[in-house]
Amino acid sequence: MSDNKILIAYFSHSGHTMAVAEKIQSVVGGDLFEIEPVNPYKGDYNKLVEQGKYEKQHNIFPELKDDGDVSDYDTIYVGTPVWWYTMAPPVKTFLANNNFAGKTIKPFCTHGGGGASETYTDMQKLAPDATVSEGFTSYEDTATLDDIKAWA
Repeated sequence: MSDNKILIAYFSHSGHTMAVAEKIQSVVGGDLFEIEPVNPYKGDYNKLVEQGKYEKQHNIFPELKDDGDVSDYDTIYVGTPVWWYTMAPPVKTFLANNNFAGKTIKPFCTHGGGGASETYTDMQKLAPDATVSEGFTSYEDTATLDDIKAWA
């Protein structure tokens, strides 16, 4: 492995998590990877809320366009919106389909008012062989570069 190679992997439905991911990249460098489900989330807000709730209740791991490859990276920033008190289902798939043994995950999330909830502890459960560091939580995409520098 190279010297602390960094990946910033994120799923973003509304653009908030992507905006934070791009800010993180501007601070720490590294490669960006967008986690994208094969079947994108469509419809109005209420339909999306119901779909997210259903996927959480039934522990669904949606198929991704590309599972990504974390093998060349030492530190992986993993970003997600908070859906139903945890990470969005595509992020669950990304974590489950990659080997994080010996790697450091630096989680971050965006939310609309409910905070991180169980997001970070759920990430640790899906990547038990990784070191999951303290997460960074942003209301929508209000994180500043100074906030990110202090955390990253």
